[in-house]
Amino acid sequence: MNKRFLYILLLLTGTMLYACGSSGINNKTGADSTSLKVLDPVSVTKTNTMKVFVHYMPWFETPATNNGVWGQHWTMANCNPDKIDGNGKRQIASYYYPLTGPYASSDSIILYYQCLLMKYSGIDGVMIDWYGIQNKNDYASIKTNTEMMAKAVKKAGLQFAIVYEDNTLNGMDDKVSQARLDMNYLDTGFFKSNNYVKVDGKPLLLVFGPQQISSPADWSKALSILSTKPEIIVLNGFTSKVNDNQYTNSQGEFLWVNAKPDYSNISNYRMYIGGAMPGFHDFYKVGGWGNGYTTYDSEDGVLFDNQLDAAQKANLGWLQISTWNDYGEGTNIEPTQEYGYKYLAKLQQFTGVSYQQSVLENIYQWYQLEVKYANDNTKLQELMQCYYYFIALQPDKAVSLMNNL
Repeated sequence: MNKRFLYILLLLTGTMLYACGSSGINNKTGADSTSLKVLDPVSVTKTNTMKVFVHYMPWFETPATNNGVWGQHWTMANCNPDKIDGNGKRQIASYYYPLTGPYASSDSIILYYQCLLMKYSGIDGVMIDWYGIQNKNDYASIKTNTEMMAKAVKKAGLQFAIVYEDNTLNGMDDKVSQARLDMNYLDTGFFKSNNYVKVDGKPLLLVFGPQQISSPADWSKALSILSTKPEIIVLNGFTSKVNDNQYTNSQGEFLWVNAKPDYSNISNYRMYIGGAMPGFHDFYKVGGWGNGYTTYDSEDGVLFDNQLDAAQKANLGWLQISTWNDYGEGTNIEPTQEYGYKYLAKLQQFTGVSYQQSVLENIYQWYQLEVKYANDNTKLQELMQCYYYFIALQPDKAVSLMNNL
């Protein structure tokens, strides 16, 4: 059995690992050589009561997960990540390069690393961009990757919600029937999870648009299959496509990338989710995917500061960061070689957690050790213990154990 697979299995199940001939965890940590101290996740204390989520893209693939070829979101039309420059950087379809390098969204260690970064930044969870259950293009892998991320956020003690891309229904003769199948999957697969975001007891569902189903009556048909009607939040300006005098399917809107957020009309909605982006620097034209869109300068973090400030002044209850990792559009806040941990450090200040950038660096150190010792069961056991220390908000113990490696 592949050692990394065995490790991931153990991490998911919390099973005790016995490594033959292992000297095990250093006794200074308080753990013996054959046991794993499984710890429950502990919630981070924040002084800012605003719920903060990150919009998450689960669509990245590497040759190991994609039949030997890089996924299109790393390549676009003309990039080749197999080309490596003198600094060790692969050629990817982005102006920004993740600290981890380009990754697969199904890599459990990447997911655990990302969730730990979110947790210690005061982020409550992820809003996952989801394409439904159709078996075409890369939709099946996005579905699988979403399921894996849902498990990872639960293990870390975070929450998740789905952002439904109804534009995936484009070209279908019976869009409502497919939407009903997608809704049924969400109802049975996600909505009942105890860490799925609920609003007044109802599962939260964002719709990016809608773009394909534009009749309130049709949305009522699509949603009628659900045992509990979700709290539907649509893209700002799209309420008329789901609500009219006869049908009320949505209770609010969410703001998407906007350089100058306007929250003057949020009192018109029962629920409003604000937005904050670090910038918008898309790679589409360079990558051969069209002319691209308007580019918003990040102003070296000032734009992000202003957007967080606007959300705070509007006294918003909910905020979605757009995005965690849309590298193609350059709206990512995940740590990169270009800006480091800048945006997560800003979120630490905004959310009011007691942690500093140093703990984010410790988490990256943990990831690096995971890669370094991927074939060493003894080290992987100790790193598994480090992970549990991190989710239990005992980072000092995790650092001490990592230093003993």
